[in-house]
Amino acid sequence: MTRTVGIYIFDNVEVLDFAGPYEVFTCASRVAGKLAPGSEAPFRVRTIAASRAPLRARAGLALHPEASFADAGPIDVLIVAGGVVDAELARPEVIDWIAAMARQCELVASVCTGALLLAEAGLLDGQPATTHWEDQAALRARWPRVQVLDDRRWVDNGRIITSGGISAGIDMSLHLVERLAGRELALLTARQMEYDWHSGVRSAISTRSQP
Repeated sequence: MTRTVGIYIFDNVEVLDFAGPYEVFTCASRVAGKLAPGSEAPFRVRTIAASRAPLRARAGLALHPEASFADAGPIDVLIVAGGVVDAELARPEVIDWIAAMARQCELVASVCTGALLLAEAGLLDGQPATTHWEDQAALRARWPRVQVLDDRRWVDNGRIITSGGISAGIDMSLHLVERLAGRELALLTARQMEYDWHSGVRSAISTRSQP
């Protein structure tokens, strides 16, 4: 089974917030192909924006979304990247789309301030969550129903997963590879990336029900 991973991007998105998860899931598919040549790839990844118009990431990197809200198609895993999200929080069409996708997706995850967009969409009410350490106070203040956790690389609530900022999104994405395709593939993906995966209990918390 190939799962479609859609990564939401926007003007002033943090580069590693979307590029880190993009690399993890595409690398996982490459590694899986080496392990079982000819097998179905575990993940198909695409960037999604409100429209296909070019964007500028934080620091000015030019981006060209691969899909828009109108033609994104079915998504199994939605990842909402972070960055400067003030403008995104003020766009009802963005918040409505995230909320609608959450009702259809298998999993919804955020990196960094992407958690603020999930909170605005009502997806974090009554749940533990995290974000970049610099934005935790803002998350607590504006969305008091969210149980904001400090010192966590990611928080897994089952269908909703949030992570800290920038490199923490890579850790969370490897965690999702482990959840969806097995620990062996996650470990081999981290090795292929030459990445020191923070996968221990001191770095993360899982509140989802165990089988």
